[in-house]
Amino acid sequence: MKTNNHNTATLDEQESKILKAFKTKNWNEIKSEDSWVIFKVMAEFVEGFEKLAKIGPCVSVFGSARTPQTHKYYKQAEEIASMLVKHGYGVITGGGPGIMEAGNKGAREQNGKSVGLNIVLPFEQGSNVYIDPDKLITFDYFFVRKVMFVKYSQGFIVMPGGLGTLDELFEAYTLIQTKKIGRFPIVLVGRDYWQGLFDWIKGVVLEKERNLSPGDLDLINIVDSSEEAVKVIDEFYSKYLLSPNF
Repeated sequence: MKTNNHNTATLDEQESKILKAFKTKNWNEIKSEDSWVIFKVMAEFVEGFEKLAKIGPCVSVFGSARTPQTHKYYKQAEEIASMLVKHGYGVITGGGPGIMEAGNKGAREQNGKSVGLNIVLPFEQGSNVYIDPDKLITFDYFFVRKVMFVKYSQGFIVMPGGLGTLDELFEAYTLIQTKKIGRFPIVLVGRDYWQGLFDWIKGVVLEKERNLSPGDLDLINIVDSSEEAVKVIDEFYSKYLLSPNF
């Protein structure tokens, strides 16, 4: 049987990481390695705060990096981003391909603020060309990147995606539920994609196991059209008599 060198290397890397976690280290090794990690984390926070502090009101657009340009969700994410810019918002994405690229592209086409919070990964993630050069930040640490999303976003549009998208969705959902951030709108686009998940959350997590409060489901909006998605964001601002153009 032919061996796939890439898969073999990946398995070797994973095994190495697992074995490293069980390795006994002396104090000098711990102090040296952890000190450098602390400084790198601090550097990523500082760069993020400096670059994003003055971007103004923005909406994060989450979604799959694997969505092709010909897919209906790519085109819809581009449309939503364009509409958001026309309504006075900037757009923040994860900076990569797929839905993220579509979000940045839609913002760029309307001459709006197009922010990309890229992440270093061993596969599939490279920054797209539609991000404003002064608003592209590349992170090594997911947790630092997620802080930037929730700190500088006044709303979240969630397109269909995989594990990364679910992680971003539930990060924002949890922080709003626990009142760690304001009750900014979370809009899931694509009822066929999302409804089954939230039917399970309602039927099992809430009603059967009682692991949620009934009001927690009110924090989520599921829509189909681009107009509905942007309307949820606008209605949030109008409720507080705010204009995004400040």
